Amino acid sequence: MDLGHLRYFQTIARCRSLTRAARELGLSQPTLTVAVQQLERNLGTTLFLRDPRGVSLTETGRELARHADEIFQQIERAERDIADLEKGEAGRFVIGCHESLGAYFLPGFMSEFLRTGSNIELSLWNGSSSAVGEAVLDRRVHFGLIVDPRPHPELVLVELFKDAVDLFVAVERSAGPGRLRSEPPPKSERPRLAVSEESLRAAHQRLREGPLIFAGRVQQCQELVEKLTGERLLPSRLLSCGDLELVKSLVLADLGVALLPRRVAAYQQRGKLRRLHPSLPFIPDTIYLAYRADIHRTRATIRVKDALVAHGRALDEES
Repeated sequence: MDLGHLRYFQTIARCRSLTRAARELGLSQPTLTVAVQQLERNLGTTLFLRDPRGVSLTETGRELARHADEIFQQIERAERDIADLEKGEAGRFVIGCHESLGAYFLPGFMSEFLRTGSNIELSLWNGSSSAVGEAVLDRRVHFGLIVDPRPHPELVLVELFKDAVDLFVAVERSAGPGRLRSEPPPKSERPRLAVSEESLRAAHQRLREGPLIFAGRVQQCQELVEKLTGERLLPSRLLSCGDLELVKSLVLADLGVALLPRRVAAYQQRGKLRRLHPSLPFIPDTIYLAYRADIHRTRATIRVKDALVAHGRALDEES
């Protein structure tokens, strides 16, 4: 069915006159007559009864008029919805990230973003950084937070903030007054160089005691294990887990030395874990925002992207 012809029909039905409808539409009366005849042929019915005072609807004409009203109301709603998506702040977006990264990134971002009262809906998708990247490419995720992603011609990568996988132990008081386990004596008690050497020896001893707790599936943890092996610091006891949060729970219970991203070690547990020693090996990494280069850049899309970038770069400034 031709929507133009249907619009002509609707106008004629409302005006109840071909002459008045032609004047309103800015068309000739014969053009409207041809349009109505085409509709009647397509539908196999008579839509109007003609008399000296104008036209009136037949029963099938009244039924078509009812449907025409519904059709054009639906079209108007569709136009408004599309305009809202294109120019307004409305839409649905999926943000993907690793669970541990999301645990410290998303609470602050989500609370700030949702307070604005916009019509933008956000949902979350969790997986490893490589899985998040694939989900972005497959259009299952709009925006991904990815650690050290590989460049891809279909992805835009925006650097957000730095982190590092490091060695951590639980902070616990020793038997001595106010001393932390493996903590060197105060600077006033001996020269700085001696303190540094003693603290590093204590860190080496603590590390060799083990066990070393780490998430075996995390690439940076694997790289750090290789570094420790190369420096002959790898303990004989290893405890490989599948999840960074489990690693964190175990080291908080003082079960050994853990390999953790510094931001994962810090969130909600600030002061309870500490780096074993700044001179020991660590793996630096960078967190990026990833999205498809051909993403539909509506106003809402740009707003979500800008908010993610702003929050990530604020984290970098805080560190």
